[in-house]
Amino acid sequence: MPVGKLISIGGNEFKFQDEDEEQIIQRLDSDFFEITILERFVAECGGLDARIEVVTSASSIPFEVGESYSHAFTTIGCTNVDFMHIRSREEAQEDKYLKRISEANGVLFTGGNQARLSAFFNNTDFLRTIKQKYASENFIIAGTSAGAMAMSKEMICRGNSKRALLKGEIVMDEGFGLLDTAIIDSHFVTRGRFGRLTQAVALHPNCIGIGLGEDTGILVTNGNEFEVIGSGLVLIFDGNKIEHNNVENLPVGVPLSISNLIVHAMAKGDVYSLAERKFTAAIYVE
Repeated sequence: MPVGKLISIGGNEFKFQDEDEEQIIQRLDSDFFEITILERFVAECGGLDARIEVVTSASSIPFEVGESYSHAFTTIGCTNVDFMHIRSREEAQEDKYLKRISEANGVLFTGGNQARLSAFFNNTDFLRTIKQKYASENFIIAGTSAGAMAMSKEMICRGNSKRALLKGEIVMDEGFGLLDTAIIDSHFVTRGRFGRLTQAVALHPNCIGIGLGEDTGILVTNGNEFEVIGSGLVLIFDGNKIEHNNVENLPVGVPLSISNLIVHAMAKGDVYSLAERKFTAAIYVE
């Protein structure tokens, strides 16, 4: 049972307002999330003086992403945040990064392309150090969007949402393996990713599918139980009691047929046990 905690966040669209007009910039590579979740991450790391590393490797615009996070951390008063703009597997294995991650209280992986994260970090001393700290220390690992999706062992690499219920439209890859029995998808409601998580669970029915809404995340303790944080929804897809599932026998391009897939809709404060596959609702207070 790990001593550390995970925070997986569904991402959001980064917004800003200039002098002339309000502009909403949708950057798939620089997804952001509400400040209360960032504050929760900082608190779990040990407070405003905690040593935090932000890894921007998933993004194609790492320095822009870093500037956004630097501003956000400064706004809430953090004093000890640094950034790792790692751009290759070789760079990830440099001693300076191993030293920095070994001294950190928490790490946050930003959004972008989760395939970059698995390519750069899987089976490296960098990721092994993170896993060792997570197992034995009060070390906090957070990820938003791609950074959240990379936490699972079975990771959705890509998949067209509109064609996601056709066999072969979802491509899986190996994630970080921090959650062995879950598959995480992000921007779940806004980008209509119900179909692709359904196919992912059909391919791996022993796993729980976790669809994270924007401005929403989960805080995972003991590697098993998670609490919903943020303002949106988390959808749970449980394939443990599927009665009919033809995904293995279909040719590519044919629609899936699945019965008795269990779905839970969870909001802030709701709790779910991965081991027991048990949902516990929060007490709603106006």
